Amino acid sequence: MAKFSHKESLNEFQQLIFTIYGVSNDRQFGIHDLTSNIERFTMRALKGIRKGDNNKIKINLLISLSYFMAVLNRLHIESEEVVWKRFPMLCSYCGKKPCACKKLKPKTRPSISRKSSLKPTTLAGFQQMFREIYPPETRTLEHAGVHLAEETGEVSEAIHNYMNTHTTKAFENVREEVADYISCTFGVANSAKIDVAAELEKMYEHNCHVCHTAPCSCTFTFIAEYRS
Repeated sequence: MAKFSHKESLNEFQQLIFTIYGVSNDRQFGIHDLTSNIERFTMRALKGIRKGDNNKIKINLLISLSYFMAVLNRLHIESEEVVWKRFPMLCSYCGKKPCACKKLKPKTRPSISRKSSLKPTTLAGFQQMFREIYPPETRTLEHAGVHLAEETGEVSEAIHNYMNTHTTKAFENVREEVADYISCTFGVANSAKIDVAAELEKMYEHNCHVCHTAPCSCTFTFIAEYRS
């Protein structure tokens, strides 16, 4: 049985998504389809923000993160590695914790040293890291949502660009945008007071969160019509 524990790592969650959805995703979805589902469920989470529906935010944020991991699996990108490279317990733009971008207004990214001893070992640890870098008290949930919408567009554009060009430069841009999207996902979760690891544990306690089989047996039509 495939399941997630709140004590597990970001990489272990990524592997869980491969275990549950790898076969069905490979058979039913191209990378553009997977990317479209990231956009689809992220936008539903943002609709939840507009409507003040925290449960709608939560379920759609978790589903979009799951599809996001499916894209990373398809591209063989390790989530923890790219996130830590861009956010080594510091803001990637100003190099501070907490972020001081509003005050410093950096025009170039600083050179940042990485202390491996500070790297979070769990998914919950990464959420806490982003809470410390970007304290939710310093912005509204709506602001965090707008930032996630922006990064959703940017990571989608980066993926489409890479699939059209297949250049090393384009692939590196995907890796950078991946880290930013994950950062903003945790940003919304922190602002909405959603414990991502704990909620994923509930969601993935028995294989696929809908059909409860592994590999997932949900049909293409069912997924296309899925309401959340």
